[in-house]
This record gives sequence, structure tokens and C-alpha cells, in this order.
Amino acid sequence: MRKTFLWLRRLGTGLAVLLLFGAVIAGSLLWLTLPPRHEVLHIAGLSAPVAIRFDSHGVPRITAANERDAALALGYVHARDRLFQMELMRRTVSGRLAERVGPAALKSDRLMRTLGLREAALAEYATLPAAPRAVLDAYAAGVNAWLDARGRYACLECIAFRRLEPWQPVDSLLWGHLMGWYLAANERVELARMALAGKNLSPEKIAALWPPAAGTGRPDAALAPGDARFASEAGALLAAIPAFPARFTEPSEESNAWAIDGAHSRTGAPLLAGDPHLGFSFPGLWYLVRVTTPAGVLAGATVPGVPFLVLGQNGHIAWSFTSNGADTEDIFAETALDPGHYLGPTGPLPFGLREERIKVRGAPDVLMTVRATRHGPVISDLIPGETRLLAFAAANLQGPGTATLGLWSLNHAETVEQAGAAAALISAPVQNLMVADRQKIALFLTGRVPLRRTPEGAAPLPGADATHDWIGWAAGEALPHFIAPASGRLVNANERIGPAAGGVFLGADWPGDWRAARIRALLAGIGQADIADFAAMQADTTSAFAAQILPHLRAITPPPGLATTAAAMLAGWDGRMAYDRPEPLIFNAWLRRFAAGVLAEQGVKFGDPAAPTLEFTASLFTQEGAALWCGGDCSGRLAKALDDAVGTLALRLGPNLSAWRWGDVHPAVFAHPLLAHLLAIGRLATLAIPAGGDDSTVDRGAMGPDGFEALHGASYRGVYDLALPDRSLFMIAPGESGNLLSPHARDLLTPWRDGATLTLGPDPDSISASVDLRP
Repeated sequence: MRKTFLWLRRLGTGLAVLLLFGAVIAGSLLWLTLPPRHEVLHIAGLSAPVAIRFDSHGVPRITAANERDAALALGYVHARDRLFQMELMRRTVSGRLAERVGPAALKSDRLMRTLGLREAALAEYATLPAAPRAVLDAYAAGVNAWLDARGRYACLECIAFRRLEPWQPVDSLLWGHLMGWYLAANERVELARMALAGKNLSPEKIAALWPPAAGTGRPDAALAPGDARFASEAGALLAAIPAFPARFTEPSEESNAWAIDGAHSRTGAPLLAGDPHLGFSFPGLWYLVRVTTPAGVLAGATVPGVPFLVLGQNGHIAWSFTSNGADTEDIFAETALDPGHYLGPTGPLPFGLREERIKVRGAPDVLMTVRATRHGPVISDLIPGETRLLAFAAANLQGPGTATLGLWSLNHAETVEQAGAAAALISAPVQNLMVADRQKIALFLTGRVPLRRTPEGAAPLPGADATHDWIGWAAGEALPHFIAPASGRLVNANERIGPAAGGVFLGADWPGDWRAARIRALLAGIGQADIADFAAMQADTTSAFAAQILPHLRAITPPPGLATTAAAMLAGWDGRMAYDRPEPLIFNAWLRRFAAGVLAEQGVKFGDPAAPTLEFTASLFTQEGAALWCGGDCSGRLAKALDDAVGTLALRLGPNLSAWRWGDVHPAVFAHPLLAHLLAIGRLATLAIPAGGDDSTVDRGAMGPDGFEALHGASYRGVYDLALPDRSLFMIAPGESGNLLSPHARDLLTPWRDGATLTLGPDPDSISASVDLRP
């Protein structure tokens, strides 16, 4: 027995040593994916040496002799810090995810092959002038220099895959085409309306789920009586079309921007602030950089994979974007005649056909035929066995785009007028471009808005005749624009900005103006503003929506018990969605339970196919909304919703309501798109921090349909001083690096939550790393 015990102990010791040795080897391999602190590299194609210095947060300052050398260096640092993010974007848009991750990605790949976004990028690249094409070529050379130098250790995730393919210049156009589709997303609303038509909801109630903005011209009942015929197909399509990158990050009323002229600033020159709202992720979408060449300085937010500044300043102008909400997509119900033809206005027309082969890791290849009508790709083919035809018309899929040329031109603009000319070249997506130079402020629309024979795109349209066809484009001067307004102020938070010239139909679905109203109120209270005032405004969590709704809630007689306690707490609350207070949780839980209950009575599940919007919830407190949904009086439902909401929360958080904290159930969550789903390291690949705000606040923390976690908001903030650009303020989350082992993967998360800022001046506070590139 003693010998057996000794043998087992030696075996255990040996196994422990082997496991420790294996852990050391594995750790060493992972450590090799971190970039060296200091390196010198010779790269063919450079015309002169390039110096790159990283500050204490890993933000690079690039100093180069010309634009092409700077683009090469930017490609190198993007690959150094965010290569897997770039690879994931490239494979997603190209419909090649399954080739790496297996059958789970087939839904995404089938959608992307159907849309043909890579084909659209190739068509645009073929039309590019020499100057932006040279930038793309140089950028690709920089990415590939990192790939060649590091091999399979080029990124942490790369260890699990074979060597990555070289970066191609056209790959840098893919993100723009993805955004052209993703930031439109009107087809999801149209499909949701179709699906709801099959749930015995009246057209009036379906329309009321997306209350129209005043003056849009949309009738109260937006659905034709026959639309219920396609309800089952719409539901199947919503299931077949994956939300990118996840359901909870779908665009929804995203972004703030405002500007004031010199008469309203302390510096005597314009100030501009902007914070785009997109889904939180690890790594974040944005990458900060300062690029200095003899032509000037670019500073702000780039997107890894793209060699141009997307948001920021160039020493002459500063700019930011907000989503406009224009309707640039329609779904057409086509009539099939035989397997190769469909009905057009003058008779039979042949389908456009494209054969696609999708490689699948660990499984046989998948072959698919993509059909297209004169309106666009047949998206109903995404439903197995579907015989009805639904074609997808999208502005960003119509003809070669010019968005890359437009963004390059914007980077070189020196006046708001030149920025407006660049905006007209950005063919997709439709965005509000807020811009300021040293004298003026302005707002322009980018993108192309279809001119429709019938200005109504709220539901699928008959495609066999030409009644609802697109007949051209509204762009540039035909779209709303404002230069040097007399008020000296411009504000947009995705609300409708005004009618287009000549009665152009821009769309019917617009968010409320609660964030914009709060921004205007703050500006009015400041007087002469400075950049610190603008930074504080970006961190503001007081809700104008709550201010509108609270009087109605306070008028309710709550049931006895916890509901009475909760109502008393809201009685003196100022509407500030602070992460360390209980009132925001009570308010949001109450309204969510109320709206969900109203929908449940109609047989509609919360969040499927559409989560109640702020606009819908607010409409329930109007006389018309109460009559439509509650028979004239919603007070009983409100009281019950409060009782149910606090009762459910008490089971989770305890009966002491004053101890509840909004941030405990409302953390901002930044999850890795792949690693977060692995049991062994999922927690390490998911970053979270208690956060304030909600869907209605300037500092936005929008939630998904299944919980209170903040999944969507401002992952980048910029405040630009046109008098002294080096004083401008910046912040991203969660950090610059996409490598979980890097200290710069999450070092900006707490500063971001707390409203702190960085500067991108010429001299960093300290140098944490350096790269010297030489010819």
C-alpha cells in the first residue's frame, strides 16, 4: 500500500509538472502575440523614415514625410493592435466567416453573399482616382508588413488559425459598405410591420408602434390591407437575417452632435462636439491616432481596416456624424413566372444569377444561387423552400459608390463648403455631417436618397409594375443643409432635421427629440462655452424623457407595499440616470413592464419582432394612445406594472429599495465577438463596468430587449476646439489594444464611464512604446 501511495504521489507530481510546463509554454506563446515595446523595421515602399510614438494609453503619434507613408504606418499600427478585428470585419462582409468558425456562421455568410457587399466594394474600387487608391495601396502594404514580421503570432486569436491572407486594398472599402447597409436597417422595420400584420393587430396599432414624426406625410395606417399575406414570410426573414454584429447592437437613434459659432464660445472660434452611438464590443470600433505630415495634422478616430480619419479634425475643420434615419431601402413583392423569369412592367424579365460557394470549417462546402430582380437581390431565398419573392432595394447596392472618395476628400477639406462638397460624394450611408471650420458651422447630409414615384416605403410594395419604382436620387443641394445659421448653434441627436427641397420624401420613421432637447437646454444655460463645458454635456445623464413622463407616473395611486415605497422615491427624483442611484432602475423597470404588458394583451411578445420604442411608450400617455391601447385609461395597467416590476426586482436585489443601484443591473458590457462565448475564457473576454444613462440621455446607455445591460452608446467622444486644435478632447472605450493581454485593452474603460478625456497634442505625456519604420 505504501509503495502504491508513493507511486501515485510521484505520478501526481509528474502530472503537475507537465501541466505547469504546458501552462508556461502556452503562456509564452500567448505572450509572443504582444507587440515589442521598441522596434525598428525596414519596409519596402516607404519614401522616408516614419516615427511612431505611443503615449501612456497606447495612442500612437505618427510623423511621416507624406500622406502615403503615413497611410503605410497607420496600416502597420492598426494591424499591430487590432488585426483580428480587421480580419473578422473582412470575413464577415465577404461572407467567409464559416470558413474559419464553422456552420454557426452560415446564416451570416448567406446574407452577405446575397447582398453582395464585396462585389459592391470591388465595383467602387475600380472607379477610384489615383490619389485615394495610392493611400489604400500604402495602407495594405503596412498591414502586410506586420503580418510578414509576426506570422502566426500577429494577433492573439491568430494562434488558433492558419496564417492570415494578405490584406488587399479593396478590403479597406468593406467596412464602408457594411455601414451603408447596417446604418440604414429600414428593411427590419418593414419586415417587422409585415410580421405584426399576421398577429391580428389593426393597421392603426401597427403604425402606432412607430409613431410618425410631425410633417412626414405618413398616414396613420401605413399598411395596405393585403400586407398580412406576407406575415409568415416576414417572420421567417427576420429569423433568417442575422443582426450584425448582434441583435442588441442594431442601430437605434444613434449619436449626438452639436456646434456653436465663435460668438457663443470663449475662444472666439467655433466649437464642435460629437459622440456616435453604436454597439459596445471588445475591442471597440474606434482607434485613436494623431498623424502629422508636412500637409498638416489629422487627429481623432479611425476604424481599423480603413486608412482615413472617420471622425476628428485636420487643423482646418472638425467633423462628426449622426445617423439621419432617411428611408433608403424598400422591399418589393415580385411575381414569379417560371424558375428563370419574373414579371416586370412590360412583361417577363430574367433573373440576374450569381453562383456562390461557401467554404465551411469541418463541413462540406455550401453552394447557393443568388437571384436578383430589377429592384435588387431576392432576400426571400434566404428562407429554405420559400416560393414567394421578396426583393431588396437598397441605395448602397445601386451602382458603384463614391463613399471612399468622399471620405478622403473630407480628410482634405479646409472649409465647411469643401466639406459639403465631400459630403455629396459620400454615397452611403445617409448621415448628418456636422462640421465647423475656423469661422463657420454647418450641417450637410451625406448619401443618396431615392426619389420614389410614390413617397411611401413603410411596408413592402408591389414590384410587377412601375408604380412604386425609384426614379432617381436626391443628393447634395436637394437634401437639407444649413450653413452659418443665424442662431449660431446646430444640434442633432437623430431627430428629423427638416424637410428636403422640392418635397423629397426622406422617410417616415424618426425618433423623438429628447436628447436634442436636453442638449439645447444645456447650451442655453451655459452662455459662452468652452471645450470643458461640451465634455461635461457629453457625460450628462439627466433624461428629458423622464421629465415628460414622471408627472403621469406621480399621478398614479400605487398598490400598498413595495410599490408605494417605489412611487415615493420617484416623487422627488430629478430624472438623472446615475449609476449609483435606485430611481433610474425603478423608472425603467416600471415603464418596461408597462409597455410589455400592453403589447402582451395584443399577443405581441416584448422585443419580437420589435421592442417598444421610447416613442411608443410616450404615446401611451397621450389621450389618443390611451384610447387606442387601454380603452381610454391606462392607470390600472400602470399601477399593476409598478407592483410587478418592483416585486420581481425585490426577488433579485432584496426588499430594501434604497440599496438598489442602477449600475448593478445596467453595466456597460464590452464582449469579444468570439472569445466571450468560450467557457474557459469567456469572462476574461467580457469587460463590464456599472454605467449610468439610458436610451433617452445624452450619455446614452441603451438596453436590449432581454435585460437592463447597457449594450449601445457612445464608444467614442470628441470635442473640437477650432481656435486651438491641440486642446481638443477625445475618449474611446474600452482601450486602444485588441489583445486581452495588453495593459491598453481596458485602461480607458473607467475614464470613459466617468466622462474623462484625453488630448492628442504633439507631445505625449510619456512614451510607452515606439516604432521606427525605415525604407
